[in-house]
Amino acid sequence: MGVWLVGADVLARSRFAVSALSETLATLLALAGAGTQPGRERQLAAHRAAFRALLAREPFAAQFVAHALRPRWLPDFLVVPPLPGDVTFHDELRRLRATPRAVVHADLAEGRHRNGDGGPPPPAWDVPDPAGRAADLLEWVWERAVRADWARHRRLFEADIVSRTQALSAGGWAAALGGLRPGMRWLGDGRLRINAYAYPPRDLAAAQLLFIPTTSPRGWVGWEEPHRYAVIYPCAGLLAERAPAAAPPEALGRLIGPARATLLAALAAPRSTTQLVALTGFALGSVGGHLRVLRDAGLVSRRRSGRSVLYYRTALGDALAGAETGAETGAGPSPP
Repeated sequence: MGVWLVGADVLARSRFAVSALSETLATLLALAGAGTQPGRERQLAAHRAAFRALLAREPFAAQFVAHALRPRWLPDFLVVPPLPGDVTFHDELRRLRATPRAVVHADLAEGRHRNGDGGPPPPAWDVPDPAGRAADLLEWVWERAVRADWARHRRLFEADIVSRTQALSAGGWAAALGGLRPGMRWLGDGRLRINAYAYPPRDLAAAQLLFIPTTSPRGWVGWEEPHRYAVIYPCAGLLAERAPAAAPPEALGRLIGPARATLLAALAAPRSTTQLVALTGFALGSVGGHLRVLRDAGLVSRRRSGRSVLYYRTALGDALAGAETGAETGAGPSPP
């Protein structure tokens, strides 16, 4: 099985991060039929005709999608982990564009070998700048199908990260990584099982390990050896913003008021004020005022995650909201 050897020093340097390029790649895979994005089927369907037209007029893109994007393998140069200074999609894309031609061709040849593709590579791949052509394809997907929703998805990813961080503080890496992506689990003794394939172990000594949420249902792994590795995993709350807010218990509404009870019920997972407005339909000012009261009462706390401030229930808030909702209390751990 594929096992990464992750020592205590590597875990100490590990962190969660958000990557616009990873989310764009997840969307490209969904458009290409090599993956799905739960909750986005209707939105992606609106782009598929334009995507097919793009492939019809761009031979490199068509062959790249057909032969290089597979459910169980992706070219290494596409999945290099982001650097700490990568803030925007184009920060990451510029580094991808700079990949040498020989490196791209070696990655594509390795993929064809792993997938049992015999014969010579597709003639359309024989271009002076294959990394630039692949980057053009990703930029098209970003502009057409990702950029408009990126701020909302980023907030959702940051909320997921807060929940994972709480699992880490409460139960260690075994709890934080358990169920992170299909086939992955913490084995103990510094061993992280990435998948069930018969690959030799990878020693991540002196490397930094990132965990990156996306809308991909399975995720993938990537690296820039020997210093950076990443696990891209499916965000646990993909449909959180689309789901209706949970109805609060009637008794809780009588106790603290129906609006505050609704907000407390909606905080079964960490959320920003913008998310709470979308879930409840309350005005932004009203949400902010009620959150202040809930914080003063010790039912809600908050913390910054990236560019967002996320609110979450305290233990007292969980006990009060969960008195009649039961299972809802365990829907998402609250951050420290």
